[in-house]
Formats: sequence, C-alpha cells, structure tokens
Amino acid sequence: MSHSFSQLFYLKGKHFEKDVKVPIYLRLTVNGQRSELSVSRKVDPQKWSARTGKMKGTNLEANELNQYLDTVRSRINRIHRQLVEDNKPFTSSDVKNLYLGKGEKLKMLLELFDEHNQQMEKLIDIEFALGTYKRYHTTRSHVAEFIKTELRKSDIPVRDVDLKFIKGFEYFLKTTKECNHNSALKYVNNFKKIIRMAVAHEWISKDPFYNYKVQFKTVEREFLSKEELQALVDKNINGKRLNIVRDMFVFCCYTGLSYIDVQKLHTDNIVKHIDGSLWIKSKRTKTKSRLGIPLLPTALEILEKYQDHPKVVNGDCVLPVLSNQKSNAYLKEIADLCGIKKNLTTHLARHTFATTVTLSNGVPIETVGQMLGHKNLRTTQHYAKIIDRKVSDDMQVLKKKLGIQEKVKIKNS
Repeated sequence: MSHSFSQLFYLKGKHFEKDVKVPIYLRLTVNGQRSELSVSRKVDPQKWSARTGKMKGTNLEANELNQYLDTVRSRINRIHRQLVEDNKPFTSSDVKNLYLGKGEKLKMLLELFDEHNQQMEKLIDIEFALGTYKRYHTTRSHVAEFIKTELRKSDIPVRDVDLKFIKGFEYFLKTTKECNHNSALKYVNNFKKIIRMAVAHEWISKDPFYNYKVQFKTVEREFLSKEELQALVDKNINGKRLNIVRDMFVFCCYTGLSYIDVQKLHTDNIVKHIDGSLWIKSKRTKTKSRLGIPLLPTALEILEKYQDHPKVVNGDCVLPVLSNQKSNAYLKEIADLCGIKKNLTTHLARHTFATTVTLSNGVPIETVGQMLGHKNLRTTQHYAKIIDRKVSDDMQVLKKKLGIQEKVKIKNS
C-alpha cells in the first residue's frame, strides 16, 4: 500500500508588522489531503526562510529553534513510518492526532510498573534475587499509595511524572511512610528504573530525573569486636534452634557470606584447593560475583559439627539454617545471653568478617573485597574507614620510625 507524504513548516498570521513574531505551523499532506497544527513556537518573519522551513542564521536562538523543528520532524517521520509498517489505511489527520496524543491509549504509570514486576518475577534466581523483586513490589505499593492519597487518583499517565512528582514522592516516603533518608532514596531509585523504561520507549518525552540528584548519607555499619565475637563462640547455649542460629552466624563471621548465600551453600561448593586446604567456591546470589573463600578453622569446626545432620546428609545444605526472619529474632535473644548490646542481625556477621576477622588482622583490602564478592573496591573501602585500631597501630609504627630518625639526627649533630 503506497502513500504520498510530505510535511512543511510555514508561518501563519500577519507578516507585515515590524518586530512582531508570528506562529510556526506544520502542514501534513497524505495522498493530497492536508492537515495542519501549531508547533507552539513563534519567529520574526524577517528571520525565516520559507525555502528551507527554518530560521536563518547560526546564533543561539536560531540553533535552538531549528533543533526543535528537527525534533518535531523526526517524531512525525517515526509516526508515519509506523503507520506504513502497520499496513492499514491512514490520513493526514491520523498522523496529526497521533502526534498530539489523541486517539492513542496513554501508557499508565502503575500499569507499566506491573508489567515490569511481572517480568522480574519470572526472572527470580535467573537475573534477580527474590529480595530485589520484593523491593520493587514494595516500591510499586508506595507509588500507588502516594497517587491515591496525594493526587486522589487510582493511576496517572506516565508522561505526567515530573520533578515535582518525584520530590513529592520522596517527601511522602520520609513523612507518611516514615522511611529514613537512605531507605527513601532506594525506593526512589527503584522508581527511576521504571521512568527510564518509559523514556526509552518514548512514552515520556523528557527524563524528569535529569535534575534530580540522589545523595545517600554515610552510615557507619556495626560489627562485633574481637572480644564480642569470642564471647559468642564460647557461650554455652541451651536449645537446638538457638545453637543452629548462633553457629550459622559465627560461620558467616568467618566466611563473609550473606544469609542467602549460606542458605544456598551445598557440599558441591566446598572444594579442595591446590594447597590441600578447603575453600568455598560459589557465586553471590545478589550480584552473581564469583566467590573464593578459604575456610578458617572455626568455620571448618562448624561444618564438621553438622555433617551428620539429616538435611546435610541428604545433600540439601551444609548448614541447616532457619529462615532469615526467625534467625534475626533468635539473634536478639542470643545477644542478651552473651551480654552483647549491639543489634545482632544475619548481615552484621558479614560486616564482622570484613572488619574484625580480616582487615583488622592485616589482610589486604583487595583480598577482602574479592572474598566478599565486591565488584568495586570503594564498597570494601567503607569498612576500612571504621577500623580505628588499624589506624592506631599504623600510627604507632610511624611514631617509632620518626622517633628513631630524630634520635639519629640529634646524635649526629
């Protein structure tokens, strides 16, 4: 099916009044039939070239206007090309209406969010962790509640999202949902991914996040001191479940594994290294980074302790860990038994490995980052900042060197 098609920018209005700008229009012609529309711009007729359909000159005003007209022309061409590919009859009015957004179904924000989350759900354990999917699901719920309570609507077109909406959503998270600063920004970052999808598909013309800057606050991560960790290891704890949780936590303190990674650990992941020692060889669930962690004596003792457990014998795991929720609940009870005032969570064990077990004992930061599965050394460097003991030890060495140099200098003078 062939079509004749053309577009022409022209001036419409009084051309004879001096220094009066007139509106620019676009004429669309399909098979001889015409339609016209305003492009919402005006120009001095003396500076307009009817032959090229552009503003004369190369100054800033001319460049900005001509670039805008090129953008309009490009959009019209894409619309025309899509109509031709659909191989259905169309008129100049159809091209015009599609450009103006008339007659087309608007892409709605929550609908787009649902499409994204449904696709993500199918990719759990393939490209995404379950926890990542849950965070996007929660973000969608927060966005829906914000639209309902603040805008009094059930949904909005995605093209209506602007900087005001984004800042309003951040404020809503911090006030109504009582999220701390970093948590609120994590939800906003999840929301940003949805908007970037809309921009990529041209459902929204301009990225509303362009002038929105995210700045997370530095949070000092807690970890167990050497004495607290030893107290946890030595404590005689009654109760099978409490013992399992304590041992799992200590195992993570000496391996750096996150809860999900120790839960998924199998005997296949325990391999003999070239030097005869046993290593953990696996991938991080969160980032898919490869892990290679030598097993320290305390971690080996815990594995040996549970080697006859039915779940381990069946090959289901190397440690019979409880759910993350139950583990965190039991860890609070264990902390009380050991006299530890810190808020014990499964993830605090990973921080303890990075600080107390490795960096504080002189393990190079690059090695620690590799064992933790960090893709960026800056992530590991955050742990190094909080080890005052290491800084103190290094400064003591420096003081001794400076003291010796000073004594030699005085002796030789």
